Amino acid sequence: MTALDLVIGMDIGTTSTKGVLYDTDGTVIATADTLYPLIQDQPDKAEQDPDEILAAVVSVISRIVKDAGPHKARIAGVSFSSAMHSLIVLDETEQLVTQSITWADNRSHRWAQHLKDNLNGLEIYKRTGTPIHPMSPLSKLLWLKNDEPAVYKQARYFIGIKEYIFLRLFNRRVVDMSIASATGLYNIHTLDWDEEVLSLLAIDASYLSEVVETNAAISGLDARYAAAMGLAEDIPFFIGASDGVLSNLGVNAIDGETLALTIGTSGAVRMVVNEPRVDPKGRTFCYALTKDRWVIGGAVNNGGIVFRWVRDQLYPSETLTGGERYDMLTEKASQIAAGSNGLIFHPFLGGERAPLWDANAKGSFIGLTQAHTRDHMIRAALEGIVFNLYSVLLVLEEIAPLPKRIHATGGFARSSLWRQLLADIFEQEVVIPESFESSCLGAAVLAMEELGLVASLEAVAPMVGVTHAHIPNEAHFAAYRELFPIFVRTTRLLQTEFAALADFQRHTHYSLGAE
Repeated sequence: MTALDLVIGMDIGTTSTKGVLYDTDGTVIATADTLYPLIQDQPDKAEQDPDEILAAVVSVISRIVKDAGPHKARIAGVSFSSAMHSLIVLDETEQLVTQSITWADNRSHRWAQHLKDNLNGLEIYKRTGTPIHPMSPLSKLLWLKNDEPAVYKQARYFIGIKEYIFLRLFNRRVVDMSIASATGLYNIHTLDWDEEVLSLLAIDASYLSEVVETNAAISGLDARYAAAMGLAEDIPFFIGASDGVLSNLGVNAIDGETLALTIGTSGAVRMVVNEPRVDPKGRTFCYALTKDRWVIGGAVNNGGIVFRWVRDQLYPSETLTGGERYDMLTEKASQIAAGSNGLIFHPFLGGERAPLWDANAKGSFIGLTQAHTRDHMIRAALEGIVFNLYSVLLVLEEIAPLPKRIHATGGFARSSLWRQLLADIFEQEVVIPESFESSCLGAAVLAMEELGLVASLEAVAPMVGVTHAHIPNEAHFAAYRELFPIFVRTTRLLQTEFAALADFQRHTHYSLGAE
């Protein structure tokens, strides 16, 4: 009899859906991914077509099953990771009223500020663990209720993108407690929808999905989708968790002593604690991995996307390919001394989440002189990204013990300069795990434990491996210890004018690059 010992880990991301078929030792059997666009045809808008993402999920699974060949018979289940904070409005027949409004959508910025200033936002944060920001479904719902009443009146259900996928595949409205804990609507202490927040929105719990644990298995796959995927109708689909918390699991940062740091398009700093923990000032998030493991930290808007801006604006005429141009830029930056000769970059090109939680935040260079070159600007931009991530860690240290090590992942990890910058500014050893697609692996391991294929989540450790390890360079400490406080002070000074600049840019449509 064929052993059922393989699991597909799926990750529904902002720009693509990825899938990986894993063995129980972390070996990759097959992979697939599908890209899709972000709809940004007006200021602050960032939406996606839910049916396009559903088609991507079906396509990715079907290709993995096909590529698995004779291993197909060993597939025990499919488990899901997905991006947080999406909001989809459905009518009473469960048909779309809106597209999927993503975390990057900023149209609710005024209502997020109203929450902070007038609706006891800090207390809501302390109950829900989700910082008050336009990213959260809570802010989006306030915006729809007050500024788009025609849409709000059509609403019968409010769900996220993973819930939409499961609704179409299984005809059930279920949400895992991890995604629920990132909505601003879920009380992380009572483990239920927050009655005060629902009252604020003039809805009740029937508008929201049934909350289940992250290891919950759903079966009874719609026959049409089962056929399209090449799977049996009774195969279990595990609802999984959010991409952030599963990335912690996928890089083996679940012991409470290891910091998970990610720099992709955006970035995040996260660590695991054994109970819900919030920041008295509302600067960190607290999202569920399981009932007994909670991930605290902060996500930043500005990671690799800033480096891409530097590439395109400072070296637009280079004929090298994208990857070669990045390598050229990091090589140039590596020739500049630590601290960029006193040039500081604030990397807030797309507003900022942690630690500022200011959708109006703007980027800037400070300290420019005639002695500075483009190469100084490159290094200062990279240092600014890492300074901002380090500032998130300092906030975390106020509510949790200092981590002993950093496991870092993301597109930056192939650059030795990026890796060394992290070690130097954080003054800690930085390890780059070998694991492939950490959120997919985290989702798979979550299902493997529930299926009895591994003894515990700690079984992820040997699956991860190490590709690089960097020790801090003491020669760089003096520069960064002197410059980082200046970075923080100048950020605070600039914050007083961010809103005025944002208002100017919105009314001139400059935020979309209009001429």
